[in-house]
Amino acid sequence: MNSTQPNNARADRTGGTDRIRGLARLTLANRVSAVYLTVVGGAMAVAAAQPLFGTGPDASLVWVWPALFTFPAFGFVAWLGEAGWGGDAPTWFFVGGIVLSALVQSLALGTVWRVLRGRRDNRRHLTTAH
Repeated sequence: MNSTQPNNARADRTGGTDRIRGLARLTLANRVSAVYLTVVGGAMAVAAAQPLFGTGPDASLVWVWPALFTFPAFGFVAWLGEAGWGGDAPTWFFVGGIVLSALVQSLALGTVWRVLRGRRDNRRHLTTAH
């Protein structure tokens, strides 16, 4: 940065990246979100690999699990697929919807985790009145 710029100009430029970093931390870099994304990713990996190992009439039902793990947000994606393609939405739409739904819910879980941890940390600093 140029040293002749005022400090508030520097803060304005980093404010946007700080918000993005904060959202990324809430979405990806906490225990609850990491476990959730691992479960969803594992279910998607099993669903994607299932056609390689098994064939049968119920082979496509394995994709129900990733959709169920992302259900509240994925319900909106399913509704859009029904409205847009009349129930015959392409596979990329549903897979992308599962990924997007997992990230949205991971952000929500990270936010709840942060709020709950903040309350717990605040209680630790309380002292009795003298």
